[in-house]
Amino acid sequence: MTRRSAPKPGLLHLFTGKYLHPQRCSTTFHWDDPSTVGTTVAFTFFQRNGRPYPISDADGVLVEITQGIHKVGVVTELGGTGDAQINTARCKFTARQAGQYKISILLANQHIRGSPFVKNFLPGPPDPSKTVMVQHSSTVVCTANQPHHILIEPRDQYHNVCSFPPGQADTSNYSISIVELEGGWTVDAGSSIVYDHTTRRISIQVTLKRPGCYRAHLTYCNTTLTNGNFDIIVLTSDDALRVQKTVMRRVHEGYEARLLTQNGSHLTKPKKVYCYVTPKQLIIKEFLFRLIPKRVCTFRLCPSTKFHFTGTSNQIGLPTMSIDDGCQPLVFLAAKDRNVIASTFTQFMLKNIGGSETFKDKQDHFYHEVRKYHSKRMHDRIQITVSREKLLESSMKATKNFTVADWCKNFEITFQGEEGLDWGGVRREWFELICAQLFDNNNGLFTSLHEGQQALVHPNPDRPPHLKLKHYEFAGRVVGKCLYESALGSGYRQTVRARFTRSFLAQLIGLRVHYKHFAQDDPELYNGKIRHLLEHGVDKLDDELFFIEEYIHATGQIKVVELEPGGTNRQVTNNNRLQYLDAIAQFRLSARVRNEVDAFLAGLNEIIPDNLLCIFDENELELLMCGIEEYSIADFKANHEVNGSSPEFRRVLYWFWTAVSNFTEEEMARLLQFTTGCSRLPPGGFAQLSPRFQISAAHTFGVLPTAHTCFNQLCLPDYDSYEQFEKALLLAIKEGSEGFGMV
Repeated sequence: MTRRSAPKPGLLHLFTGKYLHPQRCSTTFHWDDPSTVGTTVAFTFFQRNGRPYPISDADGVLVEITQGIHKVGVVTELGGTGDAQINTARCKFTARQAGQYKISILLANQHIRGSPFVKNFLPGPPDPSKTVMVQHSSTVVCTANQPHHILIEPRDQYHNVCSFPPGQADTSNYSISIVELEGGWTVDAGSSIVYDHTTRRISIQVTLKRPGCYRAHLTYCNTTLTNGNFDIIVLTSDDALRVQKTVMRRVHEGYEARLLTQNGSHLTKPKKVYCYVTPKQLIIKEFLFRLIPKRVCTFRLCPSTKFHFTGTSNQIGLPTMSIDDGCQPLVFLAAKDRNVIASTFTQFMLKNIGGSETFKDKQDHFYHEVRKYHSKRMHDRIQITVSREKLLESSMKATKNFTVADWCKNFEITFQGEEGLDWGGVRREWFELICAQLFDNNNGLFTSLHEGQQALVHPNPDRPPHLKLKHYEFAGRVVGKCLYESALGSGYRQTVRARFTRSFLAQLIGLRVHYKHFAQDDPELYNGKIRHLLEHGVDKLDDELFFIEEYIHATGQIKVVELEPGGTNRQVTNNNRLQYLDAIAQFRLSARVRNEVDAFLAGLNEIIPDNLLCIFDENELELLMCGIEEYSIADFKANHEVNGSSPEFRRVLYWFWTAVSNFTEEEMARLLQFTTGCSRLPPGGFAQLSPRFQISAAHTFGVLPTAHTCFNQLCLPDYDSYEQFEKALLLAIKEGSEGFGMV
């Protein structure tokens, strides 16, 4: 909108008072200040200089609402049909973040009386799905007869930390139930709940008198909190001291146990073993002839290694537990010192990951440890000259003899034949271009497991002959460089512009590949053969299946491989079909690209130690490497299609863009997931969505929006007001509704 000065009124306008005068406008705010976030609020402003002045777009009306550096979308409706409304402007907006908002209202480039206005918005009530435990751990270790404090940070639906006046913290709606795992009975922990106004946190104090394993359930208003289910291990004072000494002195005491399963098979006679917990791993050993140690299995100390506590074994009368790390068969153990083993493991792990299992805390710990690991390497500048036409080859040649110290330096990129100094922009361009060269499935190093521009990329087992394993090593170093730069702070932060398969990410952190990875990595295979076997078994198959797999080699020949020794003769049955599906996943997603993955890891681990990566799961690793998707509303508006032209739909479309401009990154991801089936965009943004994002009129009224993910189509019904529309859109994208519920 072009701003202009207010026109000078003529004599007739001065006499009648029918002219534009910003300083005579009155503003009415239809809410109490301060208000709470989350509700759509409205204000009106109007002018009357003797007679109503009919306000319109021609008067240069501009309403801007900002919170800090962020601009808030606002719906503005000018004039009306009656005489009482022709001089009135009505504005609506929704505040999401608590804090101070500045409202500027201009007419013909002049502020109206009182503008800019300052309004305050307070956090909303606690939302159980957003309220979090501080320094969360899936296993809490405490000592019998000693109080233990569980800290909770109440947050509203927009992640604002809640604040309460004295005496109004609503602590009575928080509750914790604790069940003893051995007997299954509920335990009275003598809990007390208080609110600290300084830290704005809820503290729940529990005291458990009997040593053992318990399951805790934390709720607010009878709704489970995020991470509200966790285990509690209660130790005796002596056992707590043993664990403390082991963790502080890093001594490796062996705990006698009985192995109940091995390689996934139940042992008829439990095997005597010893468990050793070190700062990096849990090792289970047996001693041949009571003298010669033999390692049975090893588990890494990371959050992906899970303990499941069970009752006392009837066979040998000892407490039991299972251990699963996601990459080897489940192990069942029985041990007198079960609680000490699990507690030592937990305390070592929390120390390794910074004391908390939440992603934000693990990310902060990761960045700290990366900086510490490379603290003796200077971040000096190093010149790199590359060719834009042969970017990959020239980049690999320029860094061929680089040491780890060189990779940790600040790259200053120069493109051959181009002048200019690199103050950061050229370096960022190089990172983006080199990631496209490495990870674009059209370049051969990585490929997609199914057709479509939105497909995830995976190492290519049939790569062209000119692409060698050294290219994967270079790709790993580039990713490691991005992670290292991000650890240095926001000024250097680099993200990897790629959308990797979940199975590839799982292999980077040492997790086992299984058939469920096909759901995202190769949805065509999953929705076809795999879903059929899961739902119907082998009874409805025309042909018998065996533990073999056919695939097309790069030469074009069809080859057959056994999924296990003797697989040609082992028939697939309803009992072993899951094992068969896992074997397919192991072959297609892991075995065929083992050399490529190992080469990638070799380059990555030169810069980032593997013990730091393994504190994340595959979804968190993607978030760490690729960052939160940044969505451009301008890109969205430039690359979409509209189906519908009625005045009612144009009004709804205006509301849609206002609502979207206020969306958080999470809500934008949910909108994409709801409409396209994937929360992330292709590397080229909205322009590469195929088919294009479509916004269509639904020809219904008052129901929830619907979506057709096959066509990337969002269907918007008509509504009475912006408030109804925004409520319906948010409900649809959060709950995944099919649109048959009334608003």
